[in-house]
Amino acid sequence: MPKIIGYMLTWTTYGSWLPGDQRGYVADAEILPGDERILERNRKRRKSPAVKLNAREKEIVEQTIRAEAEKLGHKLEAVIVCSNHVHLLARRHAQSIEEIVGRYKSLTTRALWQQGRKGRIWSICYDKRFCFTEQDIATKAKYIQNHNDSARRENQAQTKSNLTAT
Repeated sequence: MPKIIGYMLTWTTYGSWLPGDQRGYVADAEILPGDERILERNRKRRKSPAVKLNAREKEIVEQTIRAEAEKLGHKLEAVIVCSNHVHLLARRHAQSIEEIVGRYKSLTTRALWQQGRKGRIWSICYDKRFCFTEQDIATKAKYIQNHNDSARRENQAQTKSNLTAT
C-alpha cells in the first residue's frame, strides 16, 4: 500500500453547502447530485443564517492557521480561505487529521469571536484527499493556486464595487 505523504483538507462555513445543494454533496463517502427537497429540509433545520466571511475575517483565519501550523511543526504547502470555505494542503503530521482539523477550526472560531463574530462558524464535517506522490501534492497545490487567483479577482471586484458605492 502506498504511503500517504500529505493531504488536502476542505471545510465549509456553517450553512454554506448543505446536503441537497445543486453543486452536489457528500454523504457516507459518496458524491450525490443535488436534490431540492433535501436542500429545503436542511435549510429549515439550520439554527442560524449561513456564514460568509468578509475580507478581514479571511485574513484572520489564514493567519491563525499558519501560526498554529508553525507552532505544531505542521508543514503547509498551500492555504486558501474563501468566504465560504477553506482549502489546506499539508504534509503528513504526527497528529491525526481529525485532531488537526478540530484544532484549526476551534482556534479560528475563537479568533473570529474575539473580533466580534458571533455564533457557529464552521460546518461539522470536512473533506480529505490523500496525496501519495509529489505529483499529487503539485496537482493539489495548482488547484488551490487557481482557486486563490479566482478568489483574489472576486475580492478585487468586491472592493471596487464597494468603493464606487461610497
